[in-house]
Amino acid sequence: MKAAIAAMATRARQPGRMFLFALNFVKHPKMLGTPFPSPRLVVDQILKRINWQEARVIVEYGPGVGNITTEILRRMQPGAILLAIETNGEFTEYLRETLSDSRLHVVHGSAADVATWLAQLGCRQVDYVISGIPFSTIPGTVREGILRATHAVLRPHGVFLVYQYSRQVLPSLKKTFGRVHRNFMLFKVVPMWLFHCWR
Repeated sequence: MKAAIAAMATRARQPGRMFLFALNFVKHPKMLGTPFPSPRLVVDQILKRINWQEARVIVEYGPGVGNITTEILRRMQPGAILLAIETNGEFTEYLRETLSDSRLHVVHGSAADVATWLAQLGCRQVDYVISGIPFSTIPGTVREGILRATHAVLRPHGVFLVYQYSRQVLPSLKKTFGRVHRNFMLFKVVPMWLFHCWR
């Protein structure tokens, strides 16, 4: 298993990944929010909040080219499930081609339909949802729909982890989840907000 994951990670780090992400940023800047995939420092800050021994069902919104996805697979338990929901068809195809792991289920669609995707896997509740969707650049009705859908699928005391380059989503997070802890960090000169929300 470890050898397979290591090989998968190597394939996912190939130069084509950065080019694909940058190209799609040029085509869909509001969809991605940044021309660069999540840096390792940010990935580590997000994933250290997960109890890997207990996490059995994890959902990732907007996995892009798989920077965080690869690390989730490396850390999560053998019997766990990772559902990755991506609206970009090129990213969806890339993830399916480069990340070969039976625990990973990549779907092309909207995070607002998370309950439907989970039902297809025989799951009803989620331990953790991780999101890098640029909430500040999507329509308010879409944003609120995604947050409500996320709240509905989280198990009691489940956690929603959100990373953003803006704090604009904070009022919406508080409205939906109530309990929200936030951290601010700088990656070089780029600001990053990390939100930790409980159901």
